[in-house]
Amino acid sequence: MHYHDSDDLKVLGQFKQLAPAEFAAFVEFDKTVGRDDGAIPRKYRELIALAVACTTQCPYCLDVHTRAAKRAGATREEVTEAAMLAAALRAGAAVTHGALAVKLFDQAPASQAAGAEGRK
Repeated sequence: MHYHDSDDLKVLGQFKQLAPAEFAAFVEFDKTVGRDDGAIPRKYRELIALAVACTTQCPYCLDVHTRAAKRAGATREEVTEAAMLAAALRAGAAVTHGALAVKLFDQAPASQAAGAEGRK
């Protein structure tokens, strides 16, 4: 079984019948990425979407937004930089969550330490 099979996208057609209001709302909201009339130019909107797709690890989003970024005039270098910026932010999130882990460790009662029951 493949988790990322492009044939799976055919199931999305059923969403329109199974949850019509939600699907319509999603489609309308999704269109905001490709707007040409926003304060952020189309090329940058697509590069942002591509970077977000890197962090959410959605291969379908990567496909759509990489192609759209290229059509909007993005260069190979810009696509690579967007991916690396996403990687830096994802790494930053791991580091800050590491700080939370240390804080939670420090807040845990000493009785939860390994071998604590033997020290009583």
